[in-house]
Amino acid sequence: MNSKKTIKSAFESMMYIWGEPLEVKAAADIFNISVEDAEEYFLELQREYEQEGRGIVIRQVNKSFQFVTRPENAEFIERLCTPVKIKKLSQSALEVLAIIAYKQPITKGEIEAIRGVKSDRVIEGLTKKDLIMVKGKSNGIGRPLLYGTTENFLKQFGFTTLKELPDIDDIESAINVEVSDEIIYDDVEKSQISIDEVEYETREDESGEDSKSEE
Repeated sequence: MNSKKTIKSAFESMMYIWGEPLEVKAAADIFNISVEDAEEYFLELQREYEQEGRGIVIRQVNKSFQFVTRPENAEFIERLCTPVKIKKLSQSALEVLAIIAYKQPITKGEIEAIRGVKSDRVIEGLTKKDLIMVKGKSNGIGRPLLYGTTENFLKQFGFTTLKELPDIDDIESAINVEVSDEIIYDDVEKSQISIDEVEYETREDESGEDSKSEE
């Protein structure tokens, strides 16, 4: 029987190699232990890394765990990796994403009713970025598709669960005035970077031109 120390050591190696958030159940199955025990081992590792002030920390995303860099070290990573290509969401994409995040599950028609404009292309773009997905069909006329956020949304914005979304009393009013980055980014550690989130460019390829925003 494997000791706790052996299993925790293996979990570290597995997270490092996996890159993406590693599901607790998948890790538990490898050692034939309970999901509850596996989750507790992950949480122990998370606490140990935090207590020791490591440059790598363990981020929880629902029932998964992933290695990411410590937010305070972001500027040093940027110096090392400069230039880093940062893909920003357009204003329209942020609007639609905020509506879906707070109103899910929600139909395209309901999204457009709140925004007052067609949102087909934006929804398609967010789906391709794996930030939203079809969650089912409405019982309304025509059975329109229902949209919700993905686990990748949680990972990209640094949330563990949707319960950590900042409180907004009236999303419709917020959208009608203007949706800013703070609606989704507020109180979120924006500087955590995982291995799969950084895209490198050589200095020779730097053009100095802003990339075209995508919807």
